[in-house]
Amino acid sequence: MGGEMTDFTQLGHTAAIPASPEKAVLERAANPHPGSLYLVRFTAPEFTAICPVTGQPDFGILVIDYAPDLWIVESKSLKLLLQSYRNHGAFHEDCTLAVATRVVAAIAPTWLRIGGYWNPRGGMPIDVFW
Repeated sequence: MGGEMTDFTQLGHTAAIPASPEKAVLERAANPHPGSLYLVRFTAPEFTAICPVTGQPDFGILVIDYAPDLWIVESKSLKLLLQSYRNHGAFHEDCTLAVATRVVAAIAPTWLRIGGYWNPRGGMPIDVFW
């Protein structure tokens, strides 16, 4: 998962969109302010996945908030993870929780909230607190 600045395999390099979320590598960096309580927010306003029933694209906004402990998410790798859902068939709840699970596994934040705000065809908002 990388911890040193030189360990990144995607940042500073050409990186293709992973073929699936399982193939995506979520990298991390040391928290530059350990011991400080602060909030990091990532917003993905054009998140897309495929409905596993209809095969049609579902569009939504993901908002990821977390309070880091020892690690922070490397943002390029997070963007690539989110883009890997573009051709992935899964329900909204599964996509939202799968992203939260990946972030928690990578950085073990003090606190995490992820909101999945899906367009009308996609249903109701999903908020998860970890």
